[in-house]
Amino acid sequence: MTENPTHKSHFITGLLLILLGIFLLSAQFGYICWENLWPFFLIIGGILFFLGFLQDHRKYGLLMPASILTITGVLFLYTNADHWYEMEYLWPTFILAPGIGFVLMFLFGPKGNTLWIPATILLTMALIFYARFWLIFRYWPVILIVVGVYILINASKKKPDSESKDPLDFTSN
Repeated sequence: MTENPTHKSHFITGLLLILLGIFLLSAQFGYICWENLWPFFLIIGGILFFLGFLQDHRKYGLLMPASILTITGVLFLYTNADHWYEMEYLWPTFILAPGIGFVLMFLFGPKGNTLWIPATILLTMALIFYARFWLIFRYWPVILIVVGVYILINASKKKPDSESKDPLDFTSN
């Protein structure tokens, strides 16, 4: 006998509500320390979005909330363990999370999409802000200089005549 998909989704929803109610009731009566566990809700939410994508790869848009919730949940889990003072250095993670979401959507979305553009912008911004705090990236502007020199060198190279798209001019001497 085949199982009704609607029945299965109602069963999962009901089970999740019961588990959530038990958790919240336990936290309310002091059996569970809410202050330490709340980041797990973000992580679990992110994992559920990932699972939704894995069930149907056409729903690649689920990868954005999955990455944001999972990454920020892990960040909050770390900072919640007496590391809140490090948020001064870790805040670029809030830019990094959607950047990774765009990367995942680019990789698993339809071919030819241009989601790599916002991914590159956000990841570059996050890296720049992280680099401000990390001494290892003190000389990261050198990368910009090298890339600029490379572009100038390639732009100054003369194209072979076979690749030229200009019509030949026979009138000049």
